[in-house]
Amino acid sequence: MKVTVRYQKDSVYDEDHSFYHDFIEFLQDEYPLTQDIKINFVNNRVGNMTTGNRMDKHVINVLTKNRMNRDILRTLSHEWVHEHQRVNLKMKKGPDIGGKNEDMANSVAGVLIKKFEKKFPNLEERMYN
Repeated sequence: MKVTVRYQKDSVYDEDHSFYHDFIEFLQDEYPLTQDIKINFVNNRVGNMTTGNRMDKHVINVLTKNRMNRDILRTLSHEWVHEHQRVNLKMKKGPDIGGKNEDMANSVAGVLIKKFEKKFPNLEERMYN
């Protein structure tokens, strides 16, 4: 499985991007995906997204403008779980508000953030930038 990441100019705080790549590797360990995926860190909303969305053809968009890293990573993990649901678990798309899929993505995203922070306490300062 290959992850392609695109950073819109000035879309993320960490210019070397290693922080985000570390988190993506963590996600793959925790919730492995079987299909190649493309992640776009963007400054402006794409389509009908609020802070992120998972699009067909294995694309995740994450809004970064005026958001701290912790929130950006939580959005990424939420959309990653949706990708896992659709591809790995073969779940059909559910409602955008409430429902089994959305509730699972919300709760798992919160757990993943906390597990990442516990595993990498040295990154705490970067989480809150």
